[in-house]
Amino acid sequence: MPSTLEERIHQKAIEILLKRKRGLRHTRLVNEVEKKLPTESEFTISTYIQKLADTHPDEVYRPARGLFRHTAYRKEEEKPEKEKKTKVKIHEDDFYKAFADYLMGELGECTKAVPLGGKVFEDKWGTPDVIGVEKSKDTEFVKHPDVIISAEVKFESSAQALITAFGQACAYKAFSHKVYLLIPKESDDDDISRIESLCMIFSIGLILFDSTSPEEPKWEIKTRPIKTDPDYFYLNQNAEKIKETGLFD
Repeated sequence: MPSTLEERIHQKAIEILLKRKRGLRHTRLVNEVEKKLPTESEFTISTYIQKLADTHPDEVYRPARGLFRHTAYRKEEEKPEKEKKTKVKIHEDDFYKAFADYLMGELGECTKAVPLGGKVFEDKWGTPDVIGVEKSKDTEFVKHPDVIISAEVKFESSAQALITAFGQACAYKAFSHKVYLLIPKESDDDDISRIESLCMIFSIGLILFDSTSPEEPKWEIKTRPIKTDPDYFYLNQNAEKIKETGLFD
């Protein structure tokens, strides 16, 4: 049991950092410790946090100015430069086909889905990374109109990248009945929570994935998309481009 206030603060900070692979900046770490020790002042916590890496060098280090990270996550940085260079570089579009297959297979939401990305739609509002269609089967007694499903995949996990990706997903609702947003599992917990809340408000499906493994992304559904009517003006405006994807072949 820690005997001094400084030790209690440091212990809580180390426990928090152990759960944050990417680490936390000083102000954020202070706020997290303050939640654990609500009777202590922010000034006191901040003062002791500044000494954290110096007093506990075996458990905490600073990879950048103002950033604290647990030493358990230091191994990746210490790999030899030669080993790092031999790693296969992963790109965002490596996940497009995998998600298209997931939509058709495990989720069963699409009759057909294809990877897109780039500037296929030639529209400043963007092109979905994956687009699919759910069509009624000939054997179904009650048939429904075609349902267009779009997805935005974001490989980067920074807050700004996630905000941009959410904006793109919202834009796709203009011509899609359902929209999915896919973001890395290693994104900051608070950013994921905020994005999840927004996706629920805007009826967008949110899926987390392992951005280090295109072969096995380990899709994790956080929210399901809710079918809404698109703006048929924009759907018809994009109709020719959608047909060119081969969805209706």
